[in-house]
Amino acid sequence: MGKNYKVVNTNFLRSTIKWRIVGVFALLAVCLVVVVPNYVNNGINWVNAKSNLGLPALPAAGFNLGLDLQGGAHLIYQAKTEGIEAKDRVDSVEGVRDVIERRVRGGLGVAEPLVQTTKVGEDYRIIVELPGVTDVNTAIKMIGETPVLEFKEENNEPQRELTADEKKQMNDFNAAAAKKAKDALRAVQGGKEWAAVVTEYSEDAASKNNAGDLGFITSKTFPEIFNWASTHKDGEVSKEAVKTFDGLNVVKRIAVRDGEKQVSASHLLICYQGAERCDAPKYTKKEAYAKMLELKAEATPKNFIDLVKQYSTEPGAADRGGDLGEFGKGAMVPEFENAVWDIPVDTVSNIVETQFGYHLILKTGEETTKEYQVARIFVATKQAVDIVPPKEDWKSSGLSGKQLKRAEVTEDSRTGQIQVSLNFDEAGTKLFADITGRNVGKPVAIFLDGTPISTPRVNEPILSGSAVISGGFTLLEAKTLAQRLNSGALPVPVELISQQKVDATLGMESLRSSFYAGLIGLLVVLIFMIIYYRLPGLLASFSLLVYASLSLAIFKLIGVTLTLSGIAGFILSIGMAVDANVLVFERMKEELQSGKGLKSAMEEAFVRAWSSIRDSNITTLISCVFLVWMGTGFVQGFAVTLAIGVLVSMFTAITITRTILRWVFYWFKEEANWLFLGHKKSSDAQLIK
Repeated sequence: MGKNYKVVNTNFLRSTIKWRIVGVFALLAVCLVVVVPNYVNNGINWVNAKSNLGLPALPAAGFNLGLDLQGGAHLIYQAKTEGIEAKDRVDSVEGVRDVIERRVRGGLGVAEPLVQTTKVGEDYRIIVELPGVTDVNTAIKMIGETPVLEFKEENNEPQRELTADEKKQMNDFNAAAAKKAKDALRAVQGGKEWAAVVTEYSEDAASKNNAGDLGFITSKTFPEIFNWASTHKDGEVSKEAVKTFDGLNVVKRIAVRDGEKQVSASHLLICYQGAERCDAPKYTKKEAYAKMLELKAEATPKNFIDLVKQYSTEPGAADRGGDLGEFGKGAMVPEFENAVWDIPVDTVSNIVETQFGYHLILKTGEETTKEYQVARIFVATKQAVDIVPPKEDWKSSGLSGKQLKRAEVTEDSRTGQIQVSLNFDEAGTKLFADITGRNVGKPVAIFLDGTPISTPRVNEPILSGSAVISGGFTLLEAKTLAQRLNSGALPVPVELISQQKVDATLGMESLRSSFYAGLIGLLVVLIFMIIYYRLPGLLASFSLLVYASLSLAIFKLIGVTLTLSGIAGFILSIGMAVDANVLVFERMKEELQSGKGLKSAMEEAFVRAWSSIRDSNITTLISCVFLVWMGTGFVQGFAVTLAIGVLVSMFTAITITRTILRWVFYWFKEEANWLFLGHKKSSDAQLIK
């Protein structure tokens, strides 16, 4: 027969197989406990209720569901790599991927995000899938916005003057602009249609295709044009160009209407420890209120400005006298707004508390303003600031978030204020010592995202390499800031080019449909196996149940993220597990038809079918490796579940099915039996490989 066999002690073999059967059922039980722990816990609860044993419940963690099943956010970013050398672009984009993954894991708490890079033409893109995330805007903010932390010194350098060439360039440009504006004005005065002149001459892209219509304007949106419109009538066109900060305007008044009420006011602020934007508090909250009571008793409309200049803690109050200018409803915080609108003109309010501290408010005016609908022909001009930007009040010190070692949330032991503590690395510690050393008695500003959030005055050099940001944060704001600072900056700027929110309800419907499809397919396969292969088919069906339970248990234990494509891979692997059994059973039929006994036919079938099973599964596994290596998220999910399923199917088809067949074999005699594929009687000895 081409194979060598040895005689085996039958009693010993049956004893060994019995223990293997026990192992099979034990494996099935363990898998079911892992896959469906809730049913086991229900049984434990029932036992505890009847016997008071106090058995512990099992962990009931579910499967990791992917974006298409659980719902969540799907974002695509494009990396801006124009300024990076071609050889460094791949590494830079991979760095972006790593930073984004740290941010979504730490800041959003997503345990299994999918962050991967891809190249489309010459563009590098980062695909981000966040299962379970419902607030897409928060996710976008967490991923794309890098907190820019900077320490700046006062800028005492003089403003640079224009060079002779720059002045000539500006004057030539403005002369050409003035000529163009005059030409436009002549065309209108000469009777040419207004809209045609706008189209020909105007440089305002927003209104050029709308006959220059700016809509209704106020004194704050276009003050110079508003002043002209307030002294002219509907339909009139300016006789000369109206100058604004950015250019020349040939203006036409169209209509007028009443606008919203505006009030003007000044205020006196006393901030305290713990109030927002109170960088150098002089008072506790109780002390601030007591001080405000004193000032309220003293304040009148006549001496109000003097009190502001003397006592207000608002930066710049000594120069501006607390003047807030004109403002409408919605411009101030509700507590402040309600107070100022409820009092008459030339009246000092009662004490008003906001998140910034305690206020006294002097209402200096109230009026209903006009709004004018105007159209314009705009020609841009240049000023010195367009060529040489104005001098910044603060200049970079060289210390930034790049030298940051660690940021963490702390609490001021004296005031209880939430703050973010910064610890610098070795280079940052030395740099911070130099900065504070040369600025003793001067302020050093801490900028976050281009905005100064704290300007503490340096009393002495700081050598410890640590600093504190106290910007009136809530606990959540402080945690978010610390997380973003610790995650690091993106090495390459990114632009969001696509965002999609996958609804969880749709995901659950997909999961339900997939479950029913898989269940129906499995039942149909089992029924076919039983009808066609009879008892071996029934035993193989049991083996398939073990296979399905073992595969799902592995998915849960190693944290495989299940997607629709992953479920498809799992269902396909069920079919491959069936293929292995079919190969064995068909080989068994051939051996039986050749006249061999049941036992030898069974053993020979497994031996001869193994090479075909092995080769087909290895080719499938090779395909899975390439799909995981080169594929995208959904394809990778399909490949991973298929690969795991193939490996498990090789174990169950060869080990589980073989063990059960060996166990059941001893229930039948060596004679024709319809349940066992209808084999013929044979003189073959009871041998086993």
